[in-house]
Amino acid sequence: MSVIRAHRATGLSPVFSRTSVRVAVATATAASAVLLLAGPAAAHVSVQPQGEAAQGGYATVNFKVPNERDDAATVKLEINMPTEHPLASVLPQPVPGWKISVTKTKLDKPLDMHGKQITEAVSKVTWTSDGSEIGPGQFQQFPVSLGQLPEKADQLVFKALQTYDDKEVVRWIEAPEEGAAEPESPAPVLELSPATGDHHGSAAGADDDSDAKGKEEAGEHGGHAGKSSSADDSDSTARVLAVVGILVGAVGVAFGVLAGRRRAS
Repeated sequence: MSVIRAHRATGLSPVFSRTSVRVAVATATAASAVLLLAGPAAAHVSVQPQGEAAQGGYATVNFKVPNERDDAATVKLEINMPTEHPLASVLPQPVPGWKISVTKTKLDKPLDMHGKQITEAVSKVTWTSDGSEIGPGQFQQFPVSLGQLPEKADQLVFKALQTYDDKEVVRWIEAPEEGAAEPESPAPVLELSPATGDHHGSAAGADDDSDAKGKEEAGEHGGHAGKSSSADDSDSTARVLAVVGILVGAVGVAFGVLAGRRRAS
């Protein structure tokens, strides 16, 4: 009887109430599905600059490696440098519990850097577990100082290989294509901002100055990394809230239609 009185007090019929409950449950289920799908979409190796990565300048970047397995730990990361734009200066920052290996390759065409001829460049940087690992539900960032960034490119694509302790290797090597959907295994992409006078000035300075600046920026990677992670989380949250907002709007429309029918009857 109390339920009937409540329906009479609100002016809603029991049938309409049951319909509203069904719609609300469907909305909650859909929202939950969106939340579940939003996480895996971002669970791949990515690269974010600390501050700005300008054309023709130097930058310190973080390669962010999340663990997307529930029953295995990440124990190795390989980052291949872009071959179409060789980088004369590649300086990885030490990460506690990880051993670093740098591979260099002879260049077909030497690079001219500060009046010097560079005949070889770093082609790959590898981090291998040396007491640490990336467990389920965790991520790790690997800072690297890069330069000189190309002056006539909008982005750099780094192919990454992520190895788990069960020997599984995930290859994040698919370059994105403009206007196409995100690849299933996207490669990390570093977006380059337009060059400024300051960045060209730093590129024209001494190698030691550039390297020192890169190391100083890398030393602060924890705080900047947190901002990058927050930005990623904010993007995912915004997408989820947008979808939930659409679903809630649909519920409101259904409510209005059913209420109109009740008044008409």
